[in-house]
Amino acid sequence: MADSEDLEFQKRIDTGTKIEPKDEMPETYRRTLIRQISQHAHSEIVGQLPEGNWITRAPTLQRKAILLAKVQDEAGHGLYLYSAAETLGVSREQMIDDLLAGKAKYSSIFNYPTLTWADIGCIGWLVDGAAIINQIPICRCSYGPYARAMVRICKEESFHQRQGFDIMLKLVRSSEAQRAMAQDALNRWWWPSLMMHGPSDAKSKHSAQSMKWKIKLFSNDELRQKFVDQTVPQAEFLGLKIPDPDLKWNAERGHYDIGPINWEEFYAVIAGEGPCNRDRLQTRVRAHEDGRWVREAAAAYASKQNRRKVAA
Repeated sequence: MADSEDLEFQKRIDTGTKIEPKDEMPETYRRTLIRQISQHAHSEIVGQLPEGNWITRAPTLQRKAILLAKVQDEAGHGLYLYSAAETLGVSREQMIDDLLAGKAKYSSIFNYPTLTWADIGCIGWLVDGAAIINQIPICRCSYGPYARAMVRICKEESFHQRQGFDIMLKLVRSSEAQRAMAQDALNRWWWPSLMMHGPSDAKSKHSAQSMKWKIKLFSNDELRQKFVDQTVPQAEFLGLKIPDPDLKWNAERGHYDIGPINWEEFYAVIAGEGPCNRDRLQTRVRAHEDGRWVREAAAAYASKQNRRKVAA
């Protein structure tokens, strides 16, 4: 697009006009959206794996049914987001191929193991809680299909967060062993959950432009602060201790202060060196290969139906 067209496009963004698939848009805007939406979709799909691990081991039939429904929701979220990305001219097959080849990124949080049932509670409470804070503003983002997909996703994520908190509440009100299990899970998931919001914006090469285009509406640090301020009182209600010796209320700022985040760990996980990176990718590749016959049969059936329509 010419400079004048870029200025006109930015004016539409600034006035709150939604950008739709057939509208003219800068190529960098399109590529930025494809990167963000596809990574979001991949995260929903890979995010099924840590919890799917526990479907057969859930402690009660009710918990099993709830977890099964939640994992199903995550699959649906991935499909909504792949559909939104496809409106930008990228194929679903290409996005999935990039994921399976290790070219595409997904949220670092899903490369940590779920060692106990309390981990499932922490994923719902902390991980989905952090996701909601990240995702609610996207319901007002500048790209229409992405914003509309997020409305339903956020409603379902709110149920997931409540489900996780309920698991933690049951654990802390049960035996000492279960309370200890809940505290151990919090100790392991707290810092990775803070990393979910991404590095400080000064270190992010995409953040400033994404905010200018209103693909994102708040900085990474603002979202992380909101998550901390929301979650610390919840931990206090549960009677659990946040694993941060530097955590304290700052009356002057009106927010909690936290200790330093180990960003070396974050970048190592992003680079493929997390506890479960290889296992997650191998599992997705295996599932894709195992489902090949279903895709081929569906394609053959669709082709046969089309030939019948043409003949008729």
